Amino acid sequence: MIGWALGFGFAAISIALAMNLWRLIKGPDMADRILALDTMTINAIGIIILGGIADGSGTSFEAAMLLALVGFVGTVAYAKFLLRGDIIE
Repeated sequence: MIGWALGFGFAAISIALAMNLWRLIKGPDMADRILALDTMTINAIGIIILGGIADGSGTSFEAAMLLALVGFVGTVAYAKFLLRGDIIE
């Protein structure tokens, strides 16, 4: 039963990643591209977590946590650059 759930999870997140990639390429302005990149980071975290559940390893959860931290800092930096034109004050 868990195999079916993991397969469905991988398929759903893969479809979401494809739609986010489309928004990243086609986005009408820079804010949409930043949101698409942030959502792609969240989807990548989901894939890492699902892979950790499938393998039964605990190290993937730490990798997902590190990716979440880096993704958050990156999104904040992109948004600050978009608003002010400068990251470091």
